[in-house]
This record gives sequence, structure tokens and C-alpha cells, in this order.
Amino acid sequence: QLRLVESGGGLVQAGGSLKLSCTASGRPASMAWFRQAPGKERELVAAIRWEDGNTFYAASVEGRFTISNERAKNTAYLGLNSLKPEDTAVYLCAASRYWRPILTAMPTRHNYGDWGQGTQVTVSS
Repeated sequence: QLRLVESGGGLVQAGGSLKLSCTASGRPASMAWFRQAPGKERELVAAIRWEDGNTFYAASVEGRFTISNERAKNTAYLGLNSLKPEDTAVYLCAASRYWRPILTAMPTRHNYGDWGQGTQVTVSS
């Protein structure tokens, strides 16, 4: 099991930017960011395969958000740009020590067993 520690998040105006980070206690096979707004389902934002760096994005954030990793630090980052009020949610980091997504299928929450505590992102209009 991996322990995940998140940082970043906060309050920003629409059009602004933020950067989230998530550090794992060991090397993962893949990591992802999900988000959950009040009354809504948890949804995938972005994911990354650890070794080859292949990335996956939800259609709603593609072109605005960027997931990256720093393997030596077991850390994944999520850059959030051109933020919109509808991006407001708790953002959760997830990881799997052994599972990595295949290139033709989007990961889901059920693929990840290790989760961070979540960090709030609030975008004001």
C-alpha cells in the first residue's frame, strides 16, 4: 500500500492557475488525479503511467490541465490553467503500486487502491 501526501490547491479567480503535487511513499506503477464536487460523482481528471509517462485526460480538462511526474521523488503534479468555476471540487490523488492503464482505455476510480486526503480547489467567477 502506498501512502500519498498532497499539497497545493486553494482559491483562485477564473482564468487563473494552480499546481497540485502528490508524493507517494514508494514507487507507483501509475498515478492519477480525480475530483469530486458536492453532490457529484468522483471523476477522473488525469492519469499518468509512471515509467513511460503516457498520460490520459478527461475531455473537460484536456488542453488546460497537465499531469507530470518526477520519478526520483515519487511525485506527481497537476498543473491547472485557465480555471473555470466548474473546476471547483476536492481534488484527490490516487496511485497503484502494480497496475498501469493500457493506452486505449481511460482509467477509472476502481483501478486505484491508494488515495490521498484530498485538497480543495475553489474557482471564483
